[in-house]
Amino acid sequence: MKTSMIALAFAAFATAGFAHASDAPTAATEGQSGAAQMQQWNASQSGTMQKTRAEVRHELVQAQQDGKLPRLNSLYRGS
Repeated sequence: MKTSMIALAFAAFATAGFAHASDAPTAATEGQSGAAQMQQWNASQSGTMQKTRAEVRHELVQAQQDGKLPRLNSLYRGS
């Protein structure tokens, strides 16, 4: 029984590893002559500015007053 469970777990991990490896772009598929370049997300490059606590609090009060927050809460409750 344990042997079959171990074999099943190994097969599942191996399949997931192959699926993950096949998602990686290669230089040939992207038309690049060199090595594929990896690009990471960076908060400073996203173009958004960080907000202060006062700005976030002001947005929260505005959302409560104009009814946006209660509407979102009702959507997530499913009512």
